[in-house]
Amino acid sequence: MQTTTAAAGWVYGIRLAGDSEYRYVGITTKSVQHRFRQHLKVASEGRKTPFYDWLRKQQSSALTVDELEHVGGARNLGHAEMDWISYFRGEGYRLLNLSDGGLGPTGVTWTEGMREAARVRSTGRKGVSRPGAANPFYAKKHSAEQRAKWSAERKGTFSGTANPNFGKFGEAHPSFGRSMDDESRRALSEARRGPGNPNYGKQASAETRAKMSAVRKGQPMPSSRRSAHTRHHTNKGIEKVDCKYCVEDSAKPDLFLESESE
Repeated sequence: MQTTTAAAGWVYGIRLAGDSEYRYVGITTKSVQHRFRQHLKVASEGRKTPFYDWLRKQQSSALTVDELEHVGGARNLGHAEMDWISYFRGEGYRLLNLSDGGLGPTGVTWTEGMREAARVRSTGRKGVSRPGAANPFYAKKHSAEQRAKWSAERKGTFSGTANPNFGKFGEAHPSFGRSMDDESRRALSEARRGPGNPNYGKQASAETRAKMSAVRKGQPMPSSRRSAHTRHHTNKGIEKVDCKYCVEDSAKPDLFLESESE
């Protein structure tokens, strides 16, 4: 067996030990036995392709991997794989390769039959849940560059008519009649306090403040609850028992009457 390097490798074929028909052709820059063991491992993990579905149905002892050709150069290796696949298909071999080789499954146009077969294979397949520390990305954060890239790519994606809920109101809206429980409200409130608030530490520019002032000019907008109380209660001679400022004011001594009595 010849020694392989990163610039050279093998074209190999996989078949049943008692059959001369190859069912898969591949390439590797390592030994073909090492690549074969990798195929068996991937098959045991449940990858869904015609080749791995077929591989799972066979006993490993009933399979044979053969070295078809040793080729120098990565580009030549890819071309050699394509030549072998073309040759075997021309001979009527029922190869399970998804493509014509060279670049793997890239660029393959799926037929309706292939799509239906893939749908049937994946139906009922359970996903792998990796919560908390079991998740490989646990406690990690995406870089600022990556977040900026995603932001630019998604900008406007769900705006206007592109939003799936655009124009839906009342009962037509999927969130109609739903409300957050108290625990979720508290968690959301705490998450948005301090540094968690997207506007934390920010100030509106002078231009923005000028625009806001112009828009609100002439509108009665008290700057605080105390100001609202003064404007709508004290100045109008109204006293309400459910207003804490009215209660506080009524408990204070009337300075005018006290000065008169003195």
